[in-house]
Amino acid sequence: MPIPFSLRRASALALMLTLPGAVLAQAPAGQKTPSAPAPIPAAVPPETVVARVNGQAITAADLAIAAEDPALSLPGVDEGAKQNLLVDYMVDLKVGAQAAESAKVGDAPEFKRKLAYFRDKLLLDDYLEREAKKAVTPEAAKALYEQTVKSMKPEEEVRARHILVESEDEAKKIAARVKGGEDFAKIAGEVSKDPGSKTEGGDLGWFSQERMVKPFADAAFKMTPGQVSDPVKTQFGWHVLRVEEKRTKPVPTFDEMKEQIDQYLTRKAQQDTIVKLREAAKVERAGSTATPAAGETKKP
Repeated sequence: MPIPFSLRRASALALMLTLPGAVLAQAPAGQKTPSAPAPIPAAVPPETVVARVNGQAITAADLAIAAEDPALSLPGVDEGAKQNLLVDYMVDLKVGAQAAESAKVGDAPEFKRKLAYFRDKLLLDDYLEREAKKAVTPEAAKALYEQTVKSMKPEEEVRARHILVESEDEAKKIAARVKGGEDFAKIAGEVSKDPGSKTEGGDLGWFSQERMVKPFADAAFKMTPGQVSDPVKTQFGWHVLRVEEKRTKPVPTFDEMKEQIDQYLTRKAQQDTIVKLREAAKVERAGSTATPAAGETKKP
C-alpha cells in the first residue's frame, strides 16, 4: 500500500529571523556580544512601545500584526524568544523602510501601483473576514450539520487484516498456514511486504469499499467476520485477508465535524459576498485597445 508523506519547506523570512542567533553562536572567542533584550510580557496594552528606530516607535500592536504573517511562523520557538525575534524583524523592517523613504522609493509610479493593489487586497480580506463572521454562528453550524447528516446514506465498513507478498505461491502457503490455525498477526509481522500494516499485525483498521482497490474491496466486503480469503491479486501484489468486523459507518458527531462546517460556512459566506458585490457593481471591460487611466498620457 502507498505510504503518504509530506514535506514542509522552511520560510525564508522565518529562517532570516534565526540568523542573529546563529551569527552570535559563531562569534569568535573573547568577542563581546550584545545581550538579548528581556522578553516582552504576554499581555501588554497594544500602544505599549517595545522599541524605537530613529525615534519611530514600534508598538505591541505592530508585533501582533507581524505575528499573524504566515511567513513569520516560528514553530517550536518559545514565546519569549519569538517576541524578541519579532522585535528584531520589526527593527530591520523600519530601518529598511526609512532608508527607502529617504531614497524616494515610494514616489515611483510602480511602487504606488503595488501599494494601491495591496491596500485593495487587505481591504477585501478584512471585509470578507468580517462578513464571514456574521455567517458562522452556532445556529448556522448546527443547521448545516443536521442537513448534512440527513443526506448521508448508510455505508458499510469493514475492519480487516492482510498479508502482502509477491507471488501467488507464497500467498497460497500463507493462507494454508492461517487456515491451519497459525496466528495471522504473527505471520503478517514476519512476512508481509506492506510496511504500513506489518507492525500492526496486518491490521488496516476500518475502511469503506471505495477506499481500497477494487479486487481487494470486492473480496473483503463479500467475506464474513473471521473468514480468511484465498489469495487476492492487486497491482501491489498478492494478498491474504481476514475480516475482523463489519459495521454500518457511524454518523460523525457535531464536534467531529464542527471545524469542517465552520470552514464551509466561511468560504460560502465569502463567495456569496463577492457574487452580490459583482451583481451590484457596474463593471466595464476595456476593448482590445486599452484606454489610459486618468492622469496618464498615451505614449507616442
